[in-house]
Amino acid sequence: MKAIKTLAASSAVAMMFSAGNVAAQNLRLAHFMPAGSWQHSIMFDGWAKSIEEDSDGTLSFRVFPAQTLGSAVEGYDNARRGIADITWTVQGYTANRFPLSQIVELPGLFDTAEIGSCGFQKLYESGVLDDEYSETQVLYVHVHGPGHLFTSDKAVTSLSDMRGLQIRQPTSVIGGLLRELGAEPVGMPAPEVYEATQRGVIDGFLLPWEAVVGFRADEVVNHYTDVGLYSLAFVKTMNQSAYDRLSDAQRSALQQHSGMAGALAAGRGYDAADEAAKEKMLESGTLHILTDEERAQWEAAAERVADAYLDELESRGLPAKAVYDAFVGYVDECRLMLDSGDI
Repeated sequence: MKAIKTLAASSAVAMMFSAGNVAAQNLRLAHFMPAGSWQHSIMFDGWAKSIEEDSDGTLSFRVFPAQTLGSAVEGYDNARRGIADITWTVQGYTANRFPLSQIVELPGLFDTAEIGSCGFQKLYESGVLDDEYSETQVLYVHVHGPGHLFTSDKAVTSLSDMRGLQIRQPTSVIGGLLRELGAEPVGMPAPEVYEATQRGVIDGFLLPWEAVVGFRADEVVNHYTDVGLYSLAFVKTMNQSAYDRLSDAQRSALQQHSGMAGALAAGRGYDAADEAAKEKMLESGTLHILTDEERAQWEAAAERVADAYLDELESRGLPAKAVYDAFVGYVDECRLMLDSGDI
């Protein structure tokens, strides 16, 4: 037994001082997507394996999907408190905590998740959002593609069809949009959408195509209305103490797959997944396209909501309109850079 203990101790010492005397770190990464989702395999498990390789094995990860290490709603606090070392969550799941970040959710700002994620990351890197994330170490931010309306039984082709419908709201910002459109918003995180729709608690929900399939919610809806009125803000962030324990070499390995690289990879993943999910869903449900006249009414409602949100933040002393204008500028920059292949 003594020999075994000595061997084990020697192995532990060897691990601690391998790869340039860097102590090995095992990090817990938590997210709320199902284990079978593309996000789990690419954005989390694949991301972790790439960092493990680039750190010469001194960083390793245990990935916890499907809210198995804390709820989606508490995602940011789970990183802040150290319940997980790294979490991925929706900023809007904690209302009023990330008001400037949620400006990127306002309608009509970008057409693809890739462009929106690039713009959002540039906005974060500018420093204007620093106060919202002071308690953790942000790895990167991103958005998903434009969200559409999915309903179980009622076809929605006009604003009048929205009147009185119970529709799941992902965040309070989008809840304001739903009220302006005539619906009754019901707050809940995305993992609860399937059961709520199946039981008739809600009549439908706003989600991007890929999320509908990812949460199997395509099984409980029959009508799809192409509106593209919003996108959600996401953050992958790290407990500050866990980040501070890393060596310079480990931080370098982590950062190679974070920042703009992480944001673009997430955006591109969402765009590709949207295309595949839409193709799958059109095999069974009915797609409804708004007329130009009808779409103009929806967009006018969305514009009123955006103006009201910015005015409300300004009344609280926040530079909302300046942040909005900056984000629009970053989106334009990203569109040009992506079109020219410069990023």
